[in-house]
Amino acid sequence: MIKRTRCGDFRDHHIDTEVRLCGWVQTNRDHGGVIFLDLRDRFGVVQVVAHPETAAAHQLAHSLRQQDVVEVIGTVIGRSDDTINTKMDTGTIEVTASQISVLNRAKTPPFPIEDDCATGEQHRLEYRYLDLRRPVMQKMLALRHRVSHAARQFLDHEAFLEIDTPILNKSTPEGARDYLVPSRVYPGSFYALPQSPQIFKQLLMIAGMDRYYQIARCFRDEDLRADRQPEFTQVDLEMSFVDQNDVMAAAEGLIAAMFAAGTGAQVGAPFTRITYAEAMDRYGLDAPDIRFGMEHVDVSDLMREVEFKVFRDPAEKGGLVKVMRVVEGASKMTRKQIDDLTAFVAVYGAKGLAWIKVNDVTDLPGGLQSPIVKFLPEGVLARLLERSGAQNGDLLFFGAGDKKVVNDALGHLRVKLGHDLGLIQPGDHRFVWVVDFPMFEWNAEEKRLQALHHPFTAPTMADLDKLERAPLEVLSQAYDLVWNGTEIGGGSIRIHDPKVQQRVFAALGISDQEAEAKFGFLVNALQYGAPPHGGLAFGLDRVVALMSGAESIRDVIAFPKTQRAADLMCDAPSEVADRQWQELGLRKRRNLATTSE
Repeated sequence: MIKRTRCGDFRDHHIDTEVRLCGWVQTNRDHGGVIFLDLRDRFGVVQVVAHPETAAAHQLAHSLRQQDVVEVIGTVIGRSDDTINTKMDTGTIEVTASQISVLNRAKTPPFPIEDDCATGEQHRLEYRYLDLRRPVMQKMLALRHRVSHAARQFLDHEAFLEIDTPILNKSTPEGARDYLVPSRVYPGSFYALPQSPQIFKQLLMIAGMDRYYQIARCFRDEDLRADRQPEFTQVDLEMSFVDQNDVMAAAEGLIAAMFAAGTGAQVGAPFTRITYAEAMDRYGLDAPDIRFGMEHVDVSDLMREVEFKVFRDPAEKGGLVKVMRVVEGASKMTRKQIDDLTAFVAVYGAKGLAWIKVNDVTDLPGGLQSPIVKFLPEGVLARLLERSGAQNGDLLFFGAGDKKVVNDALGHLRVKLGHDLGLIQPGDHRFVWVVDFPMFEWNAEEKRLQALHHPFTAPTMADLDKLERAPLEVLSQAYDLVWNGTEIGGGSIRIHDPKVQQRVFAALGISDQEAEAKFGFLVNALQYGAPPHGGLAFGLDRVVALMSGAESIRDVIAFPKTQRAADLMCDAPSEVADRQWQELGLRKRRNLATTSE
């Protein structure tokens, strides 16, 4: 029997070859009695011709509908010059059918199986198996495969071992976000699906594995967000006897390999590094987009001298006043546009958006246009223009108030304006490491310290003595990698000294009993000769989505959930039978909405 050939493989050198094809009918056209079929599989499309002289094949071809599955046996011939289709990779040839067999008939699909399908995402997710037939979706999954394969090749070359870690485990300290799995064998007890392989990869370092990696499935029952998934994939790695420079160098090589496989572009290393404090000061965000300017300038000290309470109060009371210079020509922005931006920053908690249009830097205050100019002394205005670097035609935006609100509002405003004003060049890819994160942050709602990353992150050696007396001043050996303003991964050097781990638990208010109950096996393991170690993880879904230019990470996941964490195709999550509840030793909770008095 003739070996099956892929539809997208044919070129001129196949002319006069007898071939066997299998695929889906994309189009069926009758041109004066000659039937033309476009036959498609994952590898491409080829034109099949059925002539009346081949009666059986011609008759069957005439009956075919879109998405019917067929087998074709025929001969490759060259197209005449006037029929060459330059839009098809196989456009210089066609296959003259001698036999056609129907492998399966297809119902009319609920939406067109084509790239420019205008059907909404909800409907396409309901029929995801049909959505994945579209060439654009198949290219997404092929890209994901190449990137994953490149990651494995690179890590194998660097002597990493691919090791699977458990999916069923105990609940983590962040248990409210765990997916729980009840056990039939242990009634009333639950496994938890992993939010990450964190503890196990540390145990592998203690076990002497030295270099571990895994393309790991992770699960997180998070609050609903636009571009998050309850189950996701990360490229996870851990290394022994390293410092953060070693881990970051390995990560840069990994990203370069993934990037080359995914886009064909070369990524230059080493990547830029900035501290967390610098990122917040210059950009307002800990995942800065460094492809353009408009950096923030802290002018809190200047505003302590003014009578304008909107600026003076936060400057004097531990808040923040920042200015952001929007580049030349921005002063032509209309009041309506500024009002729209004011509404934009309100989403991040800002109570307003003060501004100054710079018309003439040599004329103060007459050359400045703004409702707030009259509240600022001429000397302050002069120093403000000097410090911000303002020029004629610029527009200055101000944020004043709580530090977090100011940074969030101006940080996101900067990103929005960078896109709106065309300051970002297509194809410009910038990677930046953000390092020296705070070890802890204050949870105002629960009135306690919490780990900014996780409780196994090592503090910097210079700050060890501050763990008890000034924990909020302690910096950690944590690092995030940011690509064009999106965090794609991060990690840290881990605590390998059990005494330091106990001190960190104490700072977090975790008692010895609680530590033993939640992760006692790790605490105990640290006492048996744990090597210095560290690692990181990259979000594979996010990396591939950015490479492809996809609008959502759902486009690069074969069977994603919706924004509401639902699977429309499988109708999950769903109720289970009463018998399963009984086997698990569980009882259904009454529906309080229907039984309340």
